[in-house]
Amino acid sequence: MFILCSRGKPLRALVSDPTAPYLSIMFRSRDISRLTAPDEAQFLEIAQQAWDGLPEQFRALCGNVVIQTPDFADEATLAHFNMDSAYQLTGLYHGVDLTRKSVLDPAAGPDYVFLYRLPILLEWCERGDVTLSEIITHVLVHEIGHHFGLSDDDMHVIEDQAD
Repeated sequence: MFILCSRGKPLRALVSDPTAPYLSIMFRSRDISRLTAPDEAQFLEIAQQAWDGLPEQFRALCGNVVIQTPDFADEATLAHFNMDSAYQLTGLYHGVDLTRKSVLDPAAGPDYVFLYRLPILLEWCERGDVTLSEIITHVLVHEIGHHFGLSDDDMHVIEDQAD
């Protein structure tokens, strides 16, 4: 099962965001005047394709996971990780992986993977050497992989197997 939620914004709106005055510095070497962030439907489509492209065994371990794409992590999440800026966190897995779930456990809600849209888009623009799909795939694999206790090497193998 795969569910996504998001809101789209033009990239120019991100750069002019008064809550992030340092953003214009990030783009000094790159002309962003013609770039726009994917709209909601495009971002969701890219995320869906990234999920569908992951190895089937890896997706099966996730069970029923809800993937959401809010613009940023909430204040409580940032405080939990001692982060000063919402731009520092691109993703988060929240839930109990199948290796630790039991049929005897009380019924819990679904697990979640959060893909924080604006930090992901900003990383994509700043780097300029990878596709948005590659970044989303990387975030998906790493958030789920860290939750499962996989090593970075294991996660790189999974990313390499992704379509």
